[in-house]
Amino acid sequence: MDPPGRRSLAADGLGGMPDRAVPVEWQVAADEGFRRVVRHGVEIARPESAHSVHVELDGLDPGAEYFYRFRTGTEISPAGRTVTAPAPGARTRDLRLSFTSCADYQAGWFTAFRRMAEDEPDLIAFLGDYIYEYGDYKYPVRDQAGGECLDLAGYRLRHAQHKADPELQLAHAIAPWAVVWDDHDIENAWAGDVPEQPDPPFLQRRAAAFQAYYENMPLRRAQRPSGPDMRLYRTLRWGAVANLHMLDTRQYRDLYACTGRSGTVGADCAERFAPNRTILGAEQEAWLDGELRESAATWDLLGQQVFLMEMDWTNGAGKGYSNEGWDGYVASRNRLTAALDTYKRNGVVLTGDVHSHWAGEVKRDFQDPESEPVAVELVTTSVTSAGNGLDEYPNTGILLQENPHVKFFNGRRGYVRARISQKEMRVDFRSLPRVTEPYAAAYTSGSFVIEPGAPRLNPV
Repeated sequence: MDPPGRRSLAADGLGGMPDRAVPVEWQVAADEGFRRVVRHGVEIARPESAHSVHVELDGLDPGAEYFYRFRTGTEISPAGRTVTAPAPGARTRDLRLSFTSCADYQAGWFTAFRRMAEDEPDLIAFLGDYIYEYGDYKYPVRDQAGGECLDLAGYRLRHAQHKADPELQLAHAIAPWAVVWDDHDIENAWAGDVPEQPDPPFLQRRAAAFQAYYENMPLRRAQRPSGPDMRLYRTLRWGAVANLHMLDTRQYRDLYACTGRSGTVGADCAERFAPNRTILGAEQEAWLDGELRESAATWDLLGQQVFLMEMDWTNGAGKGYSNEGWDGYVASRNRLTAALDTYKRNGVVLTGDVHSHWAGEVKRDFQDPESEPVAVELVTTSVTSAGNGLDEYPNTGILLQENPHVKFFNGRRGYVRARISQKEMRVDFRSLPRVTEPYAAAYTSGSFVIEPGAPRLNPV
């Protein structure tokens, strides 16, 4: 018999499973001991889907806690916990939300996932880079299985190693997840149909990455990929308290402004302002506008990948903007902020990507010095990417002075937790002193309160 975990990391990415369909029994219970099983059934795990199963249920009680497990043959899984959203229009159930991004296996230990699980949230939002496609580092904190992900077997293997991590298992077992990808789930800095590197053929590689992503993530049949295409954007509703709009800023975006490659561009990059440029694509923009127009929730949360608020990254008199974030798609940002303003939504943007904590206020139009904020942006740090980090870097104070709408920074790893009610949204930025060693304690590096009708960050 292979040691625990060995079979799941077979080189073909199939976990050593036989090339045949396998029946998988599932149970959902109202208690952790499974004395009150409320639903049960059988799904067929097929080799063409890497023996993954996706169970979609209806008819469960709203606003309730449930437990679930799987069985095949003589093997039975540990129990997982989930909760159902409150009934439409319900206003009395707060949403306890945690979110993070960027889990690079080689860069450190996934302690942030353990600390998130200990908070017992109702929902975990993961905002991109669940895996990294890179090959082996010269000096990794932990050794990964396989080299650079280039084909379906490679992406499946990388996901399998992540799923074998005990800290990540705790986070998946404690709460339902809402997920979107960023670049490293497929390839660094890809934009629409354009890759950073042309070999192997990108759409073939993207199809393989999308397939492995769907197999390994808690996604519905509506998100099943069709080759290199996969509709990931969608809305999750928590009664009348909050709508969570999960966005895809990678698959439909125009190519990077002025240079064609991701990086920093100066104030002379006029292409950033082209009125037809989009980071979401026309169809997703229209969908989001409709969701905001029809929303009746107190809060509209936008889960997405890259900085939405303007950021001048150049110290001193010059200006430097990331053409990978919404600064490279100014018209697209202005259409979104106009919708938030016109429909009088309480917008809170949840962002990943940059491997550090930030909080700021999103103006209606950053080119207008008199423009007022229409939303706030909460940027989570990474789980491990970029190593241990620092609470502050030498140029942090200068960056904050040159971007006065930014109210907070912390450069450690961790996650963000929030408690969202009709009355307020309370936010804690949770940081870890190190990820190069396991089991570090988390601490709160910053806390804010946001009130409906006032898109401001109020320090606690």
